[in-house]
Amino acid sequence: MSNQKRRLPLTALRTFEAAARRLSFKDAADELCVSSTTVSNQIRQLERDWKIQLFVRKTRAVILTDVGRSLALTISRSFADIYTEIEAHVSTPGKSVSLAVGPIFGARWLVPRLEKFRTSNPKIQLTVRHGPRITSIDTMPTSVAVDWGDGHWPGLDTKFLLNIAYSPIVSPSLLDRFGSLSTPTDLAHFPIIHQQDRGEWHEWLRLAGAPNVKLQNEITLTDSNMVVQAVLNGQGVALGIFPFMNSEVDCGSIVRPFETKLHPKRSYHLLTRPNARETSEIKTLCEWIESEILGS
Repeated sequence: MSNQKRRLPLTALRTFEAAARRLSFKDAADELCVSSTTVSNQIRQLERDWKIQLFVRKTRAVILTDVGRSLALTISRSFADIYTEIEAHVSTPGKSVSLAVGPIFGARWLVPRLEKFRTSNPKIQLTVRHGPRITSIDTMPTSVAVDWGDGHWPGLDTKFLLNIAYSPIVSPSLLDRFGSLSTPTDLAHFPIIHQQDRGEWHEWLRLAGAPNVKLQNEITLTDSNMVVQAVLNGQGVALGIFPFMNSEVDCGSIVRPFETKLHPKRSYHLLTRPNARETSEIKTLCEWIESEILGS
């Protein structure tokens, strides 16, 4: 056997990391802008070359083996370290920092305030990235992130930012077509939009005193911004995430027919790598986010 080190198949490793993080060849393909077949072929090639099994393939899902899970953690951590190191040393005009956020926080809270940050901090080049669900420091894609959870992210510094509440939202055009929403039982006659699963709607109905309402004409969307757009287009009633929907309610583009609020156990937190705030631009970004939260 040759003592020469093997060349690392970096493209295939990147593909494997995305598939392992998302537990989906299709979602990994969408993220990397390649076909699902390409993802599958690259992972099979890794398994053949290394004579190991990385995934258990089922009809509608893939599951990491123990070896695959261990390798995925190592690769994710390594990619994150590489990205952080590049971010710290690449020569750019001014200082740069990357922030990872989820879709609803990014679109509804961050984007309306970006101009204020740029005006106050013209020398900081901010890059906003789509943030995957973070479970620990091993899956942290940047030095700073805002994520939704129970406050437990092993290896990361965390600070509570914001609680949210769920309450039904509907467009005026849908109310014109289907009639008023005077009581929760009226929801049985409206098209309903779920996000991810149906548990939140069932919990809200229980809280509103109508646990036996039979919802009909249901659709599930997995992206929070798609849910909002579908509501704006008059396609159904969804559980709006407040305070992110306040501006649409205030201007009348969306109606909030009920006062009942469902408060989830999880909340938004600001996450940073250990000692990240010792970097001036990261400290400035974190303090700005915290200040804006207090003022909102």
